[in-house]
Amino acid sequence: MIRKTILDNGIRVISETLPAAHSVTIGVWVGNGSRHERADENGISHFIEHMLFKGTSHRSAKDIAQQVDSVGGMLNAFTSREFSCYYAKVLAKRLPLAIDLLGDVILNPRFDFDEIEKERRVILQEISMVEDAADDLVHDLFNETFWGGHSIGFPIIGNAETVGAFDRNALTGFMERRYTGRRLLISAAGDLDHDHLVELLAGAFAELPAGGSRPDTAPPEYQRHIGITAKDLEQAHLCLGTRALPQNHPNRFAAYLLNAILGGSMSSRLFQTIREKRGLAYSIYSFLHCHTDAGMLAVYAGCAPQDARLAMDLILKEMRRLRKEPIPNGELTAAREQLRGNLLLSLDSTENRMSRLAKNELYLGRNIGIKEVLRGIDQVGAEDIQRLAQFLFQDEYLNLHLLGKVDTAEFPALDLTLG
Repeated sequence: MIRKTILDNGIRVISETLPAAHSVTIGVWVGNGSRHERADENGISHFIEHMLFKGTSHRSAKDIAQQVDSVGGMLNAFTSREFSCYYAKVLAKRLPLAIDLLGDVILNPRFDFDEIEKERRVILQEISMVEDAADDLVHDLFNETFWGGHSIGFPIIGNAETVGAFDRNALTGFMERRYTGRRLLISAAGDLDHDHLVELLAGAFAELPAGGSRPDTAPPEYQRHIGITAKDLEQAHLCLGTRALPQNHPNRFAAYLLNAILGGSMSSRLFQTIREKRGLAYSIYSFLHCHTDAGMLAVYAGCAPQDARLAMDLILKEMRRLRKEPIPNGELTAAREQLRGNLLLSLDSTENRMSRLAKNELYLGRNIGIKEVLRGIDQVGAEDIQRLAQFLFQDEYLNLHLLGKVDTAEFPALDLTLG
């Protein structure tokens, strides 16, 4: 059973009761991510996420870790482009402890000066680690290229300059503006009673101010961009992509299937063509990033520098095929079964159910039942996918970022077109 309640300070609480489960996973989702930052604030959401586990006015960082570990639980967090999430998984009888911990870290963070400096060093090392990992770095570079300076393309962890400048006032000020009741959603799934959950949350989060309504950021505009970053690497790493659909678009199921067929699995067209038949790349895949008001469908490949052009040509060839040729029935059926299987297997996890509840509420404004999703997948026909491919795969929206040893003199001659 799924139920929803809004607390007096505007916090939305949504839960799914699963009597057969032994655990409960609960997440506090804050409408706050890298797209809500100014350029000089880039990375502050991620920095705050780290700092909230570094001690409160009631608990030290060690106390927080020990209390979770002592009951065999898990406490973690992540930051994305549109939200931050703090979550815990515990045995059902330990739910009051999980709520008390989450409420404490969000309402009473200490932001100790020494801890800020230590965590700054940690995050600067994280930034360096990304810069050393070319397959991660190219994704950050591609996002900046693709979104053309819009904040949705900012790197989530920030950069050395911004992270090096954050002080306690910046962190507390940003949190006071963004961490308010109307920007919070709390979702939980597992062996729980909704009324008891609401009672516990109302007590733990009572002091959080409601704040104003969540402001919208301006949607990004799609344009064509080509970027190149020369770096002495053994491989050339590329991301090639185009516009896609926002999360709530009625054609989103066709987009999921399009991605699965293009490069979303080992049986996909790109994996079979570029890795299995040609042996050009160890890693080749497509990915779909859908946000509140925009989306991106892109392909990543890592290959020898002399093979980069051929890999790009083969990616473009598969995009052309999807525009010009209907998907054969057998391939479409296999893609449907892949999505159905992935969805149904994910339901075994209370973490996935908690996340699914939250994203349905955040992006769609209502719970979307499993049967409705499966029906949406099954109703997509070959002509729907072809029509969507024709809409998405257009030259004026193609974006490319190439990282590695690249001959910049030849780069302007690159024929990045779908014809």
